[in-house]
Amino acid sequence: MQLISDLFPQTSKIFTVFELTRRIRAALETKFGAVWVQGEISNYRLQPSGHQYFALKDQRAKIECVIWRDAVAPLRQPLVDGTQVQVYGTVTVFEAQGKYQINVQIIQPRGVGLLQAKFEALKRKLQAEGLFAPERKRPLPKFPLRIGIVTSPSGAAIRDMLNVLHRRAPWLQILINPVRVQGAGAAQEIAVAIHELAMPSKSFAPLDLIVITRGGGSIEDLWEFNEEIVVRAIFNSALPIVSAIGHEIDFTICDFVADLRAPTPSAAAELIVPDVADLRLHMDNCARALGRELFNRVRDAQQRLDHARETLRRCLSHKIDSYKRGLLHIATALQARSPAREIAVRRNRFVDLHRRLNASPPRLVENAKQRFNRTEGILRVLGPDATLRRGYSITTDESGNVIQTVAVVHPRMKIRTRVSDGEFGSDVAVVVPTTDSNN
Repeated sequence: MQLISDLFPQTSKIFTVFELTRRIRAALETKFGAVWVQGEISNYRLQPSGHQYFALKDQRAKIECVIWRDAVAPLRQPLVDGTQVQVYGTVTVFEAQGKYQINVQIIQPRGVGLLQAKFEALKRKLQAEGLFAPERKRPLPKFPLRIGIVTSPSGAAIRDMLNVLHRRAPWLQILINPVRVQGAGAAQEIAVAIHELAMPSKSFAPLDLIVITRGGGSIEDLWEFNEEIVVRAIFNSALPIVSAIGHEIDFTICDFVADLRAPTPSAAAELIVPDVADLRLHMDNCARALGRELFNRVRDAQQRLDHARETLRRCLSHKIDSYKRGLLHIATALQARSPAREIAVRRNRFVDLHRRLNASPPRLVENAKQRFNRTEGILRVLGPDATLRRGYSITTDESGNVIQTVAVVHPRMKIRTRVSDGEFGSDVAVVVPTTDSNN
């Protein structure tokens, strides 16, 4: 009798549902990665979140697809059931339901070329990284001296460009880095050539800018200029880069990342260098304008000089007149105060003083005598002797001090009394103060 364990031997590991689903998902993503698939849309659903779900089917099979809200640019036409489309995305597993699906990154109507879809996908990717941002575009030098050109040396584009450059800017030094511009491996050559021209080298002098150019062609012919390696070489270049690829209607991703896009190679030559004929004409105009300006400056300076000279002349004339008047005044003053005249004036004054001195003593003596007599009369009337003659006396103490109040008198005090015809001494017996009737 056999055991069940013998009929169904155990493996070395028992998986959970999640672990097994995760391994299946990893195997699918590793095996298939990103793929292009075409088919008919079925069961299309647009969720409120913005995510889109549908199934892609053909006559024999069906696979679920999802477009996440921000994964794809807005479509020109809405998706509907029955539409034939081509999708590009990664094969993965929706683990919650255990179903495999495609996470769509590009969707286009069936029949549109794969190269165009790849072009749009890479363009969106690089634009999201900021490689096309206008603020990172560098201005071209106005008068470049040395330029580098990355192109095929045998193409018609380089011949047209060189003809225009030599005609417009004979002084320009041109360094061509030859590459293939079409076919497998050309993108790598173009990227290396850009790097070589942009980096400093002992083999050539530093360049002012780089031009990438080739003639027109189909999208397949121009595809090397849509490769990411070329686009990133342009973005990382230390020098400004001009893209001149194909005709005016042709666009490559290089055009979007370059600092300047020229519609044609010949137009690029006209954009990067000025025309020597225009420069000569501009220089002639500048020379004439400079001549007129110099003439006007000299004329204005001459007018200012004439005005300053006239002003200086008037100022000097006024100063000289002032000096003359001052000198005349000084001369008049000196003449009025000359030594001879001063001596004559002083002699006349001395003679007058001498005359007045000789005439003055008798008159002065008489005037003085009269003043003395008047003063003497006044003194006789107001003097003490006149007062004494009127019956008054003057009493003094032993020291000669006039006694004017009884407060200084005491008994047995010796006093002297002066009258009009002499004086006598006496002793004080009693001091009797006078009673003031007002007190």
